[in-house]
Amino acid sequence: MVNYGVWVYAILFAIVFAETGLVVTPFLPGDSLLFAAGALAAAKPEALNVWFVLLLLISAAILGDAVNYAVGKWIGPRVFSKEIDPNRIPTWKDRLLNRKHLDRAHEFYEKYGGKAVVIGRFVPIVRTFVPFVAGAGAMTYSKFAFYNVAGAILWVGLCVGAGHLFGNFEIVKKNFSLVVLGIIIVSLIPIAFEFWMARRDAARKLATEGTPTA
Repeated sequence: MVNYGVWVYAILFAIVFAETGLVVTPFLPGDSLLFAAGALAAAKPEALNVWFVLLLLISAAILGDAVNYAVGKWIGPRVFSKEIDPNRIPTWKDRLLNRKHLDRAHEFYEKYGGKAVVIGRFVPIVRTFVPFVAGAGAMTYSKFAFYNVAGAILWVGLCVGAGHLFGNFEIVKKNFSLVVLGIIIVSLIPIAFEFWMARRDAARKLATEGTPTA
């Protein structure tokens, strides 16, 4: 019987925790990772136990958001209290706390309120920054904790569950390596898109600065 050991579980936990808990790693492929874990648990049950995967990754998602909330409560007010000059050279703090991502998450939070913690779980980039914004916005922890737990259960449960259902198809079991490769490629699309958007914005800014005014 094949046993991939505790390292697979540890890596899964670390990635989900990092994506939800650290504002510097919003690019990690949370959705596709959860889906792949569910598919692997179905196609290779000797490798991963689906119930343990669910419990482990729900815990990682809850702990990640809780840490993110605490960081937002600690430094968030200082981040949002000062205006950023778009013409100055970004500092290392600006690069770590992407202002565009923060503003996007702030708008998302303003629109949906506490429900943003749950809904944001299903939106790449936003799910990493919403807990930070919630902490910075002085949402009480008791209220945040409710949405945090509910969101984690829904997000992990639906993504892993969908992967597990998909992984039970015979064609998937017979071509699992190709399926995993496809999942990896799909998971890289948001990262590539964000990179392309950043390059496009930089090019536009350079072109605007280089255009002589009348």
